[in-house]
Amino acid sequence: MNNTWAALAAAAAFVWLGMVLAISFLEAPLKFRAPGVTVRIGLGIGRLVFRALNRAEAVLAAVVAVAVAAGGLPAPVVALTVLAVALLVVQLAGVRPVLNRRSDRVLAGEDVPRSRAHLVYIACESVKALTLPALGIAALAV
Repeated sequence: MNNTWAALAAAAAFVWLGMVLAISFLEAPLKFRAPGVTVRIGLGIGRLVFRALNRAEAVLAAVVAVAVAAGGLPAPVVALTVLAVALLVVQLAGVRPVLNRRSDRVLAGEDVPRSRAHLVYIACESVKALTLPALGIAALAV
């Protein structure tokens, strides 16, 4: 085991956590409370912000995965890494496309019903927000 790789994995996990908390749990719900922000404007902003967040998350997930693999970190760190990355993959490959199709329809002026996909995305974010600090702490404990 290499402490440098463990420190890198922990740092990336904590940066990733900070981004998820700031965007998903602060920016996303607050933007709709700003004066003059309609659902269409909020969706347009949200799509841009979440696209950028998800790209940054993918980079951070890759950094964590490489650090964990290269550092030969113990099984609990590997398991938490797999969970965090799997949650991101579910969001990017499974949930985001559904949400994007729905937001396309809203932005086109359609009146569409609420989507359960949003709840799935929030559930994944919530589990990820619990997994990432555990991952960072486990990596630092190496």
